[in-house]
Amino acid sequence: MTRPSWQLSEAEVTPEPLFRDRRAIVKALGLGAIGASLPGAVHGSIFDVFSSAPKPVFIQAPLSANKPAAFQDFSEPLTPENKVISHNNFYEFGTAKTDPVENAQSFKVNPWHLSVEGLVDTPLQLDYDDLLQSFALEERIYRLRCVEAWSMVVPWVGFPLAALLKKAGVKAGATHVAFETLYDPAQMPGQKNTYVGGGIHYPYVEGLTLAEAMNELSLLSVGLYGKTLPPQNGAPVRLVVPWKYGFKSIKSIVKIRVMNKQPPTSWNQLAPHEYGFYANVNPDVDHPRWSQASERRIGPGGLFSAERIATRPFNGYEEQVAHLYKDLDLKRYF
Repeated sequence: MTRPSWQLSEAEVTPEPLFRDRRAIVKALGLGAIGASLPGAVHGSIFDVFSSAPKPVFIQAPLSANKPAAFQDFSEPLTPENKVISHNNFYEFGTAKTDPVENAQSFKVNPWHLSVEGLVDTPLQLDYDDLLQSFALEERIYRLRCVEAWSMVVPWVGFPLAALLKKAGVKAGATHVAFETLYDPAQMPGQKNTYVGGGIHYPYVEGLTLAEAMNELSLLSVGLYGKTLPPQNGAPVRLVVPWKYGFKSIKSIVKIRVMNKQPPTSWNQLAPHEYGFYANVNPDVDHPRWSQASERRIGPGGLFSAERIATRPFNGYEEQVAHLYKDLDLKRYF
């Protein structure tokens, strides 16, 4: 089996056991300018990552996934699992980084229904078991870059979005794919309170071009760290698009629609001058309120665990995706 050039493996990064039971990261690492630039009502505090997080009670089931047979040299350590499942942006459950893990533990993920509709030959309805059993699951270790200038390295489990779209059959004339998060204010407090939900008009919606959706990197994730997704990370199924800022990777998806036009997307509707439709990671295009030239990598703990590192174009996946934008002005279409 030949390893794709983008594939990162647990064999090449610091293993999870080395991350367990570490103490909280020290709170003063000179976040200054970026920390001051983030409005609390719109962006949860980036300092939340330095505090002790509540222990999740949601039970995750183990998943079996294919792993690559060959590896590349890679020195970036995995983000500790306890950070991945407790440091989240999921405004349906609140805007603070710890709100999702605190407010999503009773979230019901089964039964679940995901529809694939629009310009497809065969509309699909997938239930919870279909998501876990209908496609061969793969483990893919991807970098995750948040628009807020922090980042992680996460071992996702899932299947290619392209596999699902091919199963439905994309009709001629299709150009884009839209996604929609569950709308359930009874379970998601951010959806029934504008302030708690960050001012977003719900349900949360996102979109990709068809070429982006069919790219080999686009993943529908049903798990992380070898287990099913916890609700705060987007259970039971979420999108992972590693070359784009994290808000494009929509969580708890209930609808996928193939379209012949660009769909509206939540953050772009809320603040189009700050959040473009494409949202490709680009160190040369700053957010209006902070630089995107570098990022804080969330690590296992200790003084240097959240050191600032240079941000790479397309989050380091330029080889796989730059051709999608060869005729696009990436500063205008950010």
